[in-house]
Amino acid sequence: MGEKFRLMKGNEAIAEAALRAGCRFYAGYPITPQSEILEYMSANMAARGGVFVQGESEIASMSMLWGAAACGERVMTSSSGPGYDLKQEGISYLASYNMPAVLIDVMRYGVGDGEITEGQDSYWEAVRGGGHGDSRQIVLTPASVQECADLTYLAFDLAEKYRTVVIILSDGGISQMIEKVVLPEAKEHDKDQFDWAIKGYKKLDEPKVKVTNLDRSMNYDDYDRMVQEKFRLMHENEQRWEEFMVEDADLVLVAYGISSRICKSAVRRARTQGLKLGLIRLISAWPYPEKAFKNLPDSVKGLVSVEMSLSAQMGQDICLATRFSVPVYAYLTSKYVPKTQGIVDYCKRVLEGKEKELEVY
Repeated sequence: MGEKFRLMKGNEAIAEAALRAGCRFYAGYPITPQSEILEYMSANMAARGGVFVQGESEIASMSMLWGAAACGERVMTSSSGPGYDLKQEGISYLASYNMPAVLIDVMRYGVGDGEITEGQDSYWEAVRGGGHGDSRQIVLTPASVQECADLTYLAFDLAEKYRTVVIILSDGGISQMIEKVVLPEAKEHDKDQFDWAIKGYKKLDEPKVKVTNLDRSMNYDDYDRMVQEKFRLMHENEQRWEEFMVEDADLVLVAYGISSRICKSAVRRARTQGLKLGLIRLISAWPYPEKAFKNLPDSVKGLVSVEMSLSAQMGQDICLATRFSVPVYAYLTSKYVPKTQGIVDYCKRVLEGKEKELEVY
């Protein structure tokens, strides 16, 4: 028999799963609604033989992450809202050196700086490439406490597989709810297994020189081709999604995180009212699950982006994924989680021709 379930917050499940994945360096700074991650790591990291640091700022903690990652450690940081903004330069540096790391962004409400309530304010910031320069990060979107654990555990493997930053894009709803979770098996990580990692210098060692973007043994053309191939492989192999009652749907909802949970309820309720809805739930926001839209049934008359955003941030990726071949609509809330009947009523209006298609601007 496997381990029995625990009752945990989403943030706690993220932290415990990171420790069980072999994360032994965490640096962060408190900000709502992700502070429980920092608190959990501060209370439990030392017992696992790791290092916890509360930096003087988000910028400082992100820089510490780079140093530990370069030594081959499994490393993680977390933040929200404006704290996540401050980590962007650090993401650029990690990308330029091809360093693996896991970054947790617990989204909140945001028009500009926003507030500390639940929301989905950082989609664009996460999926359009952190920081400046050419880089792509894998972005995973949990919709339950169980997925908070499972996707965080997976994130460390993906980060090392592609030598990239992996972002867990959670939200204030998922991070604060308490649910049953079965935690993954604990394992230890061998930081000395990588030939690229910086190790302690011994007199007989060959000096290892690291410069931005590449080892001196690689020219820029070879490096560029290597990075492009990495992006291609991530895009091809790491698309993740869930389909729910799509096979005969008239309208298909598209959502992630806390919004997707309400959408699943809306699909069930609509079916009792004679309205055939379906759902495509993002598990990866980048790479965007374009493959999920390749075989939509002929019955589909449109797609509805349901998200806590005033700008239909995710809706624009639906348009790109479908190449504008299917009408796309958007049911948007900002500070409040969408309501089940509100989604159903909106979809009825779409089918009656009373709602306009999404304008991309």
